[in-house]
Amino acid sequence: MTILYQNKQYIRDNITKKRDDERSNDEFRKITIETGVIGRAEGSARVKIGDTEIIAGIKMDIGKPFPDSPAEGVIMVNSEFSALASPDFENGPPREDSIELSRVVDRGIRESKTLDVEKLCVEEGEKVWMVFIDITIVNHDGNLIDAAGIGAITALLTAQIPKIDKDGTINRDGKFEGALPIRDIPVPITSGLINNTIVTDMNKNETECAEAIFTVATIKNENYCAMQKAGPSEMTDEQMLKISEIAQKESKKIRSAIEAAVKKHKA
Repeated sequence: MTILYQNKQYIRDNITKKRDDERSNDEFRKITIETGVIGRAEGSARVKIGDTEIIAGIKMDIGKPFPDSPAEGVIMVNSEFSALASPDFENGPPREDSIELSRVVDRGIRESKTLDVEKLCVEEGEKVWMVFIDITIVNHDGNLIDAAGIGAITALLTAQIPKIDKDGTINRDGKFEGALPIRDIPVPITSGLINNTIVTDMNKNETECAEAIFTVATIKNENYCAMQKAGPSEMTDEQMLKISEIAQKESKKIRSAIEAAVKKHKA
């Protein structure tokens, strides 16, 4: 549901003074990460950022590799915007923003080379592991990209490769070969411009007021692995640099939270 013009104007006029929830402009809402929330999935996670909530699940299957990468496993990201998550969402074909969310999450994982896809090859040119990352939006109060990205990597870190029986079928009875070959932990951080002010982790109302939105994903060594710009307004080099610096700072905290959740899961 789109917010009223008067409310938008209030947010724009007051963003330099304070946010509705009293956060500073570079401050995240409370983040909680829960693992193992889908019993039949190879890996799963629930992530909450404030009132935004997503669930990410990993399913794996054996399939044929792409012709141009015969010795590499396949990664596919899909996101579902449930009508129960927001009045703005309707059941039906995938929405444009659902497709875009999947692309941004996929890019962060793929460009960081987080998953060692060569180790997912079973028989070159014939059989590889296909890793399906399914993201469901449970409640939408802004910053879906960061929540989905955090959920996806957490689910991957907890996922186990199913055992293949002697007859070539996948064992779905809880027998596993081991963990996925994960090499890094990409974390997306999204900020926007509201009345030319940089605001991080925008809630839904703030997002509707943003003139531009910029997502920066970083890996453990603080290098950037993916970027995404949205919105009609341009950003200056100085603004993009500032947002990138915020991403480096905030991703460290979130990465530590991910690692703590995964460690607890494996204990």
